Amino acid sequence: MASKRILKELKDLQKDPPTSCSAGTVLEDEEMWELTPTVGARAVDRRLKKATVWARAKKRLCSNEGIRRISSLTSVEVIGGTGPVAEDMFHWQATIMGPPDSPYAGGVFLVTIHFPPDYPFKPSKVAFRTKVFHPNINSNGSICLDILKEQWSPALTISKVLLSICSLLTDPNPDDPLVPEIAHMYKFDRAKYETTARSWTQKYAMG
Repeated sequence: MASKRILKELKDLQKDPPTSCSAGTVLEDEEMWELTPTVGARAVDRRLKKATVWARAKKRLCSNEGIRRISSLTSVEVIGGTGPVAEDMFHWQATIMGPPDSPYAGGVFLVTIHFPPDYPFKPSKVAFRTKVFHPNINSNGSICLDILKEQWSPALTISKVLLSICSLLTDPNPDDPLVPEIAHMYKFDRAKYETTARSWTQKYAMG
């Protein structure tokens, strides 16, 4: 059940990726295959392994008949070429472009997605790999978002989750923070909050 649903979402994302986001499966956590990137090639390329690495991974994957069958259905566009679906369908990596109307504008943020065996009846675990200065995202990358917790529904998809995360970057929720100090700054010293968030974006999401 979970594998079929995840595969369907992967194909749907390939056909119609959410604005400013892309997502796909991950090979060994670092060799990333991306769906129709919506960010600049230079920015994303700095976060990918060199071409020789993913080419070697592609060759290794294509030696597996089962992976060949899946990749024939769900090949995904990569920066600089096309790669097959990675082995672990339950582990994805997404790229989110910082919303233009936020202090995260211009940043490219990597997010990991882990699907549970009973997905979609339980939500996936989503976390930022790129450091973010935000009241609802802590130093471990954990995200305080209701649809990833008690408001999750099997009708929701990863595409909708990514869009909700983009909305959270634009409109933080300081009344339900993971980082109370940042929430306090957001409420009472917005200028300092935005300056710090921009600084973090430049340091961690643009380098």
